[in-house]
Amino acid sequence: MHEVWVSAELEGDAGVADIVEIAAARRIPLLHVARARLEREARSEAPQGVLAHAAEIPEADLADLIGADRPGRARSPFLVAVDGVTDPGNLGAIIRTCDAAGVTGVLLPRHRAVHVTPTVAKSAAGAVEYVPMALVPGLPAALRQLTERGIWIVGLDDGADRGLYDMGSLATEPICLVLGAEGAGLSRLVRERCDSIVGIPMAGHVSSLNVSAAAAVSLYEVARLRL
Repeated sequence: MHEVWVSAELEGDAGVADIVEIAAARRIPLLHVARARLEREARSEAPQGVLAHAAEIPEADLADLIGADRPGRARSPFLVAVDGVTDPGNLGAIIRTCDAAGVTGVLLPRHRAVHVTPTVAKSAAGAVEYVPMALVPGLPAALRQLTERGIWIVGLDDGADRGLYDMGSLATEPICLVLGAEGAGLSRLVRERCDSIVGIPMAGHVSSLNVSAAAAVSLYEVARLRL
């Protein structure tokens, strides 16, 4: 971390005392700046008066994520691929759930999808620092590489051929869960690369969940089966 900004109106406020103390202990410069300046720099909705400038998040290598089951690795691949998600709040929430559920890596398309932005980082509540993320030129081609390495590709979509709770032993294998875009779902080429399509049972009157809510349900079901 390079520098911490705190809104001038919060100088001496007990609510930021821990942040000030940690910055001092780690010898990180801390500046009190005008709130308007901080909000312009934050580039996110409803900043809360504290901003940290840090190094860019390193991009993970797809080969490393695929090879998570190599000798000496503690866990076999439990990956998530995001197909065309463009809402930064949703992506941040997905990454936060990935960290909590033990996902070993996330695949993000380089084009027609949101990447890590200030809003994504805020929604992820720090999880962007811990979940390896690889930018891939094309998601269908990346999924083919996973298949060639023995990783099962499971798409989450309304038009499913089986239910989420019917995955059984498939969830205990090296797996990549693919989440579709808000509204549109999985793209045609991505769907064709999936070994199986699963859906979340819906008992109410609406037909689907928000993609971040669907991610939470599905990832924890996979995590439960992998325990």
